[in-house]
Amino acid sequence: MLTINCQNVRKYNAARLVLDGVTFELRHGEKAGLIGRNGSGKTTLLRLIAKQDAPDEGQLAVRKDAKVGYLEQIPADSAHRTVYDVLALGYEELLNCRAEMTELERRMAEPSAGDDPARLETLLRQYSTLQERFEREGGYELDAHIDQVAGGLRIGRDWYERDYASLSGGEKTKAALASQLIRKPDLLLLDEPTNHLDMGSVEWLEEFLLKYDGACLIVSHDRYFLDRVVTKIVELEDGESLVFHRNYTGYMKEKEALLLRQFADYQEQRKKIKKMRETIKQLMEWGRIGDNGKFFRRAASMQKALDRMEKVKRPAIDRKEAEFELRPTNRSGKQVVVLEDVVKRYGEADILGGASAHLEYGDKVMLIGDNGAGKSTLLRLILGEEEADGGELRLGSRVEIGYLAQQQAPDDSKQPMLDYFRREAGLEEGEARSCLAAYLFYGAEVFKPVGLLSGGEWTRLRLALLVLRRPNLLVLDEPTNHMDIASREALEEALEEYPGTILAVTHDRYLINRLARKIWELDAGRLTIYLGGFDDYRAEKRRRRSAGSVPTPVTPPARGRRTSSSEE
Repeated sequence: MLTINCQNVRKYNAARLVLDGVTFELRHGEKAGLIGRNGSGKTTLLRLIAKQDAPDEGQLAVRKDAKVGYLEQIPADSAHRTVYDVLALGYEELLNCRAEMTELERRMAEPSAGDDPARLETLLRQYSTLQERFEREGGYELDAHIDQVAGGLRIGRDWYERDYASLSGGEKTKAALASQLIRKPDLLLLDEPTNHLDMGSVEWLEEFLLKYDGACLIVSHDRYFLDRVVTKIVELEDGESLVFHRNYTGYMKEKEALLLRQFADYQEQRKKIKKMRETIKQLMEWGRIGDNGKFFRRAASMQKALDRMEKVKRPAIDRKEAEFELRPTNRSGKQVVVLEDVVKRYGEADILGGASAHLEYGDKVMLIGDNGAGKSTLLRLILGEEEADGGELRLGSRVEIGYLAQQQAPDDSKQPMLDYFRREAGLEEGEARSCLAAYLFYGAEVFKPVGLLSGGEWTRLRLALLVLRRPNLLVLDEPTNHMDIASREALEEALEEYPGTILAVTHDRYLINRLARKIWELDAGRLTIYLGGFDDYRAEKRRRRSAGSVPTPVTPPARGRRTSSSEE
């Protein structure tokens, strides 16, 4: 049964053609990934399917009786609602029914109700009707269902009475996602659902969607997530669509083979066109020399055939990518960061309970853990922004840190990008513009205020500054957040070739598998070390669980210090 039928859809944004003949189908129960570069029209297409906008040409039909749930990338505020109200948005009628039952219970409990048997009988009949409907529509399981989904996404019950408008952007996204999952629509449209989720929540979401019996169309740059959840990829490129009946890894292999075939066809046609043009020119020359109209007619006929020929489009094999050329100026000592029984407390909460680890030159270490596990705290200790409450943290000799924060607002959001970059980098305008062009900021775009940059553009700009400083220790906090897949792959390639040391906080499992030589996991104040990438980490976790091996908590030592060694 078709849930979405999209045929030759075109959509303009002012004079710019965003979607050009997009065609695909989505059947009931299918999970499809919608991918493409930033600005390729993914969100525009979701808005069309959600009927928040209309196509300019073509046909777009969603099954008539289908209930549609749409998680926007930036959720709209729900004024004057609690988090519980937002979670239960799809059950307003059922909640109204429960409120009426509560009111009837109050009225039946009044002393005066017993003095009027006829009135009490009427109230009982009304209550019985409401109760039957409430039970039939699953009202008694409603709170348990809300708790199950909210718990899976790490939304505690203590959130329920909070004002939704007071939440941070990430918290709003999480609550809005939970709200859509709780509704169980026939069609789920999800725009970057894994943003702001920790690894445990992402894995819970994957399991939820794998068991979900509705159709899902998911915009995501999380390649590991796409591999696990989807069986179809809809790619948007230059406004056009291509459909692959594969997960992400399968799509990549098929797309590579398709590009090679298209390029071969393109080259073959170019040879044929060149030969036809040479023949036309020769026929025209013969016609002029011999004053023979037969040659002119043959040339004209061949020109018509050439004009009618459907030209093979040159495939974009080598698209321009950002140039993340990471090269340290100086090499650090062998020991880069040494943690010895490091303790950090906030009030009564032990964030780090005796963490010990060594970071050596050339290591590529990924730091993982649930939100609130203490990852950012550990980074701040290494950066010298906070002091440990116990143990010792030491930096090795000649360590030059380059830090990319997850969220770092500019001092002046109205400042043009070029001015901001020149000030931070200390460059003249010509050199600054040349450098920005290497990071895909061209022409008038460099005068855009930094406050209007997208999340991916802002990260790209800060990475450009980081590269210029040429550090030998990269401390990265969610470096791939908001980046499209092409930018992620360009950054991964640069990080692979980087000869210095990397410590990165990330939930990007694809990145971890590609880069990590070690994984540091923070859990309940303990730091556990695993060798290898994410798949190795998961396998070792399963082995330790089955063996009943649990890391032993370390008794916190006395208050410690952070030092920088010049002897190592």
